[in-house]
Amino acid sequence: MSAPVPPPEARVAAEHPEAPGYRAGRTLPLRVEAMRQLRRRRTLLMGGVLAALPFILIIAFAIGGTPDGEDGGRGGGRINLMDVATESAANFAATSLFVSAGFLLVIPVALFCGDTVASEASWSSLRYLLAAPVPRVRLLWSKLVVALGFSLAAMVLLPVVALAAGTAAYGWGPLKLPTGGAVAAGDTVPRLMIVVAFIFVSQLVTAGLAFWLSTRTDAPLGAVGGAVFLTIVGNVLDAVTALGSWRDFLPAHWQFAWADALQPQVEWGGMVKGAAISVTYALILFALAFRGFSRKDIVS
Repeated sequence: MSAPVPPPEARVAAEHPEAPGYRAGRTLPLRVEAMRQLRRRRTLLMGGVLAALPFILIIAFAIGGTPDGEDGGRGGGRINLMDVATESAANFAATSLFVSAGFLLVIPVALFCGDTVASEASWSSLRYLLAAPVPRVRLLWSKLVVALGFSLAAMVLLPVVALAAGTAAYGWGPLKLPTGGAVAAGDTVPRLMIVVAFIFVSQLVTAGLAFWLSTRTDAPLGAVGGAVFLTIVGNVLDAVTALGSWRDFLPAHWQFAWADALQPQVEWGGMVKGAAISVTYALILFALAFRGFSRKDIVS
């Protein structure tokens, strides 16, 4: 029986143990990986979709008239932002996040995190990156940081465009609450920043699923689709009230806890619990991705 063939990066390291100027920590810089991902068509397409959504909503409200809240009970009755969507730019931005957080914002997270490693394998370029040599941990770290950065940028892009478009369409003013009262205009941007931060943290589970699957398969669509599918399964399980208190351990159960930031006084309890659940799951999934990839035989 023939001896196992060492991975390409091990062979390069053995042949060139003291390559002049080589520093593992300087391989695949974040700016290089970021530019590679930024130039990809799917990145530009996703940015275009998110930037276009506020304008689509404005057109829909113009055609259909002022929202009447008939369908405002989504999200378990906790929020009803559709009633006040056109009251101000802040209300419009909050509504844009409300209609997107449950599914649309899942897509860029799954896409950026699930496509990043699997796409290299599908192009048969992964082994050449490792043979450069780029250490496996360094490669995964660079790709994960960039993927999370693009995911956060997608979540920031939507409310920024919505605020700009909403200001032009509905004017600047306080954030009017569907339950009565309002948040002062000067406090709306910090409140929306809290909302975006919580949505990002809550989506770390999807990011972890996508990234882990991306290290396990050579099919980018499988990693992205698998993460989206499992996220949907989590939402379905959260709707099963028979699970009782077990639903508290589902990240989906807390996905709309950011509504507590759109109150006269911010309530942190739900967001802290939701963030703790999401971060715990995400850390486990990221650890599985690094552990599995460090032992995987890269042949593509």
